[in-house]
Amino acid sequence: MIRNKRVIQDFLLNSIKKCKILVVGDVMLDRYYFSQVSRISPEAPVPIAKVIREKDAPGGAGNVAYNLAVLGCEVYLGSVVGIDDNRKRLLDLLKENNIDDKGLISLRGRPTTTKLRVMGDHQQMLRLDFEDSRPVKSSAVGELKRYISTCIENKIDAIIISDYGKGLCASNFCKYVIAEGNKANIPVVVDPKDFNWKKYSQASYITPNLKELGEVLRKSVKNDDKEVGIKAENLLKKFNLKGLVVTRSEKGLSLVTDDKKVHIPTLAQEVFDVSGAGDTVIAVFTAALAQGIEVEEAAVLANLAAGIVVAKIGTSPITTEELIESLDRCEV
Repeated sequence: MIRNKRVIQDFLLNSIKKCKILVVGDVMLDRYYFSQVSRISPEAPVPIAKVIREKDAPGGAGNVAYNLAVLGCEVYLGSVVGIDDNRKRLLDLLKENNIDDKGLISLRGRPTTTKLRVMGDHQQMLRLDFEDSRPVKSSAVGELKRYISTCIENKIDAIIISDYGKGLCASNFCKYVIAEGNKANIPVVVDPKDFNWKKYSQASYITPNLKELGEVLRKSVKNDDKEVGIKAENLLKKFNLKGLVVTRSEKGLSLVTDDKKVHIPTLAQEVFDVSGAGDTVIAVFTAALAQGIEVEEAAVLANLAAGIVVAKIGTSPITTEELIESLDRCEV
C-alpha cells in the first residue's frame, strides 16, 4: 500500500523535522516500578514485589507529544496540571525532549494526573491512579484557548486532541479547537474517550480502537473487516468527518474515508504491552498527514509504528530509525 518508499523515507529522515504540531488534551505522568516477584507476603496473601528499577514518562496527551518529539517534530502541548511534585517531574521530562510547555496551566486543588504501575517481571500487577476528573474551570480553559490561538498564529501544521476523559475535553472546548483548526485549514485529529462524538463533529479524523467504536454505537462491533467498514462509514456521515482510523488489536488497523475502506493487517511480531499504542498511532498518522503524505500511506505507516511499540514494555516512543528499519523489512 506504500507505493513510494523513497517518499516515506525522505519524510522520516527530513521533512518530519519541519512538522509543527499542537497536542491538546489530558496530560499525565506515567510512573513505573519494575520488580521481581519470588514469594508471597506473610502479612497478607499478596506477592512481594522487590523494586529493581523505576521509570517516569509523559503519559496521555504527554505521551502523544513525546512520540512526536522523539520523531523530530516541533511540539506544543496544551493541558492542565496540579501544583505538586509530579508536575515538576513532568515538566522536567517535557523540557528534556524540547516540548513547549507554555500551554500547561497549573491549578491549585487539583493533582497532576499520575498513573503508577507496578510491574512484576513482564506483567502489570497493580496500577494506582492519582487524578481529579471533574470539569476544568472556565478560567483555565480561557487561558488554553489563548495559547491555542497563539500556536495557530505561529503556523502549526496540525492539531491533535487527546481525550482521556480527565475533565479537560468538554464539548465546548473540543468544538472550539476543531472550529479554530478548520478555520485555519489545518487537520484536527482526535483520539476519543467519550462515547458522545457530537463534540468531535467536523474533525478531520478520529482514531478509535474497536472498543471505543462500539461504545459510540452503544453495541459491540465484531472484529471483522466488513462490519468495521460499515459501522465506521455510518459514523463518518453522522459526524461529518473526513475519515476514521480504527485500531483493531491483532487484526491491525482500518482506514475508512468517503471513497475507500482499507484494512491493514498487523505487523507486530510479539505483543508485550499495548498501553500507549493508540498515542503512537495518532502521532505518526498526524505527522505524516501534516507533511502531505497520502492518507492511506499515513495509515500504513501508523500501523507499522503500532507493531513496533506493542513489543515494548510500558509507554515507549518509537524512533525514525525503528520505523525505517521496519519499512525496509516489510512488503507494505
